[in-house]
Amino acid sequence: MVEHYFSKKPEVKIKLTKVNLFLRGVDIDIYFSSGVFSSHNLDFGTKVLIENMLIKEKDDVLDLGCGNGAVGIIAAHLTKGKVYLTDINERACEIAEKNSKKLSNIKVLCGNMYETVKNKKFNIILLNPPQTAGKKVCFEMIEKAKNYLKKNGSLQLVARHNKGGKGLSEKMKEVFGNLDTLVKQGGFRVYISKLK
Repeated sequence: MVEHYFSKKPEVKIKLTKVNLFLRGVDIDIYFSSGVFSSHNLDFGTKVLIENMLIKEKDDVLDLGCGNGAVGIIAAHLTKGKVYLTDINERACEIAEKNSKKLSNIKVLCGNMYETVKNKKFNIILLNPPQTAGKKVCFEMIEKAKNYLKKNGSLQLVARHNKGGKGLSEKMKEVFGNLDTLVKQGGFRVYISKLK
C-alpha cells in the first residue's frame, strides 16, 4: 500500500530538512519532514496561499490540515488573534510544533478535520486540501467549515483550478452561496467564500 501524508502514523523514516523562507515580510527557518506533505520544501500552492491569504490584525485563524505548519506560522505573524493548527498526521503535528514553538499565539492539535476544535469558531479557515485523499474528504472539509466560522468569517482555499480546483470552488459556492478568487497564479487559484 502506498503511504500518504494524511496517514495518521507515517511509517517512513523521519528525515528532516531545514529551509529558510522569506514570506509576507517574515524571515523564518522551517523544518520539512518525510511522511509529511511537501517533504523537502514549500510547495507552490502553499506559497500562493500564504502570499495571498487575507488576515486582519485580530483574526482567529484555523490552519486545517496544517502539514509542517508554514501557513499557520505566517498567519500567526499577521494576527494578534489565536491561530490553531490541526492535522491527522501525528508527525505533521510534531513538526508543526517544532516549527512554531517560538510563537505564543499558536496551538497545534492533532486530530481528524475539525474534531480537536469542536467548540471553537474562527474568522478565517485556511486550507490547502489533501486532494489525493479524494473528493469526498475535501468536500467534507468545505461543508463543515460553515460550522466553525464566525459571522463574516471566510474559508480561503488553494487548489490547481484544472486539477480538481474547479469542483472544490463549485462546492464552496454551493455551501456558502458566494465565491471569489483572490488570485490566479501558475495554474493555482486561491478561492474565498464568506459566511454571511
